[in-house]
Amino acid sequence: MTSDILIVLSILLATIILFVSDRLRLDVVALLALLALTLTGILTPAEASAGFGDTVVILIAALFVVGEALLRTGVAASISRWLGRVAGTSELRIIVMLMVVVAPLSAFISSTGTVAIMLPVVVALARRARISPSRLLIPMAYAALIGGMLTLIGTPPNLVASEALANAGRDPFGFFSFTPIGLLVLGVTIIFMALAGRHLLPTRVQPPADAPDARSDALTSAELIDAYAVKDDLVSLRVRPTSPLIGKSVVESTLSTAYDVTLLASYPWQIDRAEPGKARAVNANTRFAAGDMLDLQAPVAQVERMAIELDLDVLPSPLESGHLNTGLLVVEVALTPRSSFLGRSVVDLAVRSRFGVNVLGVQRLGQPLKEAFAQEQLRFGDTLLVAGPMATLAPLVRDQRYYGDFVIAAVPPQLEAEQETTMTPQAPVAIIITLLMLIVMVGGWLPTMTVALFAAVALVLTGCVKVTDVYKRMSWESLVLIAAMLPMATALNKTGGTSLIAGGIVETIGPLGPLALIVGMFLLTTIFSQFISNTATAVLMMPIALEAASRLGVAPEPLLMTVAIAASTAFATPIASPVNTLVLTPGGYRFADYARAGIPLQLLVLVICMIFVPLLFPF
Repeated sequence: MTSDILIVLSILLATIILFVSDRLRLDVVALLALLALTLTGILTPAEASAGFGDTVVILIAALFVVGEALLRTGVAASISRWLGRVAGTSELRIIVMLMVVVAPLSAFISSTGTVAIMLPVVVALARRARISPSRLLIPMAYAALIGGMLTLIGTPPNLVASEALANAGRDPFGFFSFTPIGLLVLGVTIIFMALAGRHLLPTRVQPPADAPDARSDALTSAELIDAYAVKDDLVSLRVRPTSPLIGKSVVESTLSTAYDVTLLASYPWQIDRAEPGKARAVNANTRFAAGDMLDLQAPVAQVERMAIELDLDVLPSPLESGHLNTGLLVVEVALTPRSSFLGRSVVDLAVRSRFGVNVLGVQRLGQPLKEAFAQEQLRFGDTLLVAGPMATLAPLVRDQRYYGDFVIAAVPPQLEAEQETTMTPQAPVAIIITLLMLIVMVGGWLPTMTVALFAAVALVLTGCVKVTDVYKRMSWESLVLIAAMLPMATALNKTGGTSLIAGGIVETIGPLGPLALIVGMFLLTTIFSQFISNTATAVLMMPIALEAASRLGVAPEPLLMTVAIAASTAFATPIASPVNTLVLTPGGYRFADYARAGIPLQLLVLVICMIFVPLLFPF
C-alpha cells in the first residue's frame, strides 16, 4: 500500500465517520474531504472541481425543477387527495393503495418531496379511518424509497450508475432499465407489508378510536402537549380592572424578561360578558385591557408571583377549559433537509415576529428537549410544537403546504382546509411538458441532461414554477454533496485505492462466483446506506463495483445495478434517509421499529437481486 493510497483511505474513513456522526452537514463534510484531497496533492484543482460540472449534478438540478413544478401547480396534491377519497378505512387497503400511489410519484419527484406532500394526507387518513398513523407512515417511507428504483431519474444512485457505465466505455442504463427490478421490489414489498410486514409495525400513536372520546379533536392536541412535556407550563390568566398591565403593550409589560413568560394568545373579555371573545394574534404592540384572558406558557414557580404582583386571576389551563382547539390551536411541524432553520435556534429565527406564533417545545428523534430548547441549534428531523390563534396559524399552514422549511406533521381539523391545494391553470402545461420530457428520454433522441434542461427552462418560461422558488427550494446540499464526493472516486482510481479495495473483495468472494459477488456488493452497499446518504454510498461503491467486475472478467452491468438498488434500501434506521426521519415523530417510532420491518425487507430485495439481476443483465 503506497502512501498516497493510505492518505486517500484515511480521508475516506474520516469522511464516513463524520457522515455517521451527523455533527456537520453532509455537504460541509464532503467539501472538507475535497479540500483535504487537494491540500495533500492527491488531486489537482481541476480534478477537484470537476464534479461541479458533472452531467449528473446538472441533470439532478434540472429534474428538481420539474418536480417542483408538479408540486407548485398542485398536480402532486391532487393525486394525494384522490388517494384519500378511494383508500377507504381498511388498514390493509390503505397500506396497499398508499404504496401503489407513493412509489410512482417518487419515481418522478424526489422521495423526500413526495413524503413531505403525503405526510399530512396520511395522518389525516389515519384519523378518519381511526387507525394509528404508526401503521401507515413506515410503509409510506419504504414506498417512497422504492419509487426511486423505478426509473433512471428516480434517485441519484441510478444516475451515478449510468454515468459510471458510460465513463467505462459501455452503453449507459436506459430510462426503464431499472423498472423491471423496481417493479419486482415494489410488488414483493406490497405483498410483504400486506401479509407479514404490517404485523411488525408498532402502534406507537394511539388511534382516536382507542381514546375515551373517539370524536374529540382536543385529545390529539392534548397528546401532543404531553409528548413535548409542556402540559404543566400552560396557564390562563385574566386581567383584573386594577391590574397595572392595563394600557401597556406586550413589550412595555416586560412579561418575558421579568417572569420568563411567553404570551400565546389574548382573548378580549368584557367585564359584563359571560364568555371571552375569539382569540386574537399578539405581538409586541398588543395592548392589555381590563378583562382580557391570556393564554401563557410560564414556569409553574412564576405563575403565583405573577398573579399577585400584576393583579391577575388564575383560570383553568387551556387544556382544562377547552380553549385548546377553539381559540388556541396547536400544530406540529417537522424540519426538512433543506430548511433554512437548520443550524439556528428558535431565538435566532425570531419565530414570533416572523410568523406571529410561538414554539412551545422541540423534539429530537422523538425525545423532548426540556431545558433551554429555544437556544438549541435545530437539526434536520427536529419537530416543533407551534401554538397560536387561528388568524396566525391559518396562513402559516397555507404558505408551507409546499415542501419548504418545514412540513406539517400534525394539524388540528380546523386548519385542514388550509392544506387543500387545487390544481392551478398551469397544471395541464406542467403535465404536458413532463410527459414530453419522459417520451424524449425514453426514445433516446437527445442526451438525458439536455432533455431535462429543456423541460426545466420550459416550465419556468410557462410560469409553472418561479425562478425565485427554484433558487429558494433547490436541494443545494444534495448537489454540493454529489459534486464534492465525485472527486473522491477520482482520487481512489488515481492512487490505486479502488483496485486495492476491489482486489480484496474479489480475492475474498470471487472464488465463489459472480453470484457471490452480487451478494457481497449488495450487503456492503446496504450497510453503508443505513448510515450515510444513498448518493454518497453510490459514488463510493460504483468504482469499486466496476473494478471488481474487471478483475473477475465479467460484465459490470449486474454489479452496478445491484449497487444502485442496494443504495436505495435504506429501510433499517431512522437516519438512513430523510424520508425515514420525517416520519419518525408523527409515527412515534423508536429506532428499532425501522429494523424490525426493514431488515427482512432488505433480505427480500437481496434475493430479488440474486435471482433477477443476472437474468436481466447477464454476466
